[in-house]
Amino acid sequence: MTEQTDNPKGQPAPGEAALFGLCPRCGARTLFDGVAMFAPRCRACSLDFSAFNVGDGPAAFLTLGIGGLITVLAIWLELAAEPPFWLHVVLWLPLLVLLVIGGLRVTKAALLVREYTARAEEHRHDGSDLT
Repeated sequence: MTEQTDNPKGQPAPGEAALFGLCPRCGARTLFDGVAMFAPRCRACSLDFSAFNVGDGPAAFLTLGIGGLITVLAIWLELAAEPPFWLHVVLWLPLLVLLVIGGLRVTKAALLVREYTARAEEHRHDGSDLT
């Protein structure tokens, strides 16, 4: 049985594009050029990813949110079991890095896909209403 999609042009669903780094136009896995850095353009359909501006909001939000969660968990573990300090470092530091970088890829991709599907553009003022 084949799945019906709402995208008649073969475009991926927004969640799928965000999770797997798919181009919002053609569905190729070309959105990222590094761990969390967008490619300049899609190698399959030439969509210019540099035209989209997702800003630094995802990085700040994830760092603060995940940092707060890890802090609460580390304090809970310290009060419950009093493990040695090295165990905190070995446990929480890699988890923090993985969650922030993994979450950054997904949130940046989701924002880019959302901008693409909403056809968002920067405001351009032509000056015609100035008197």
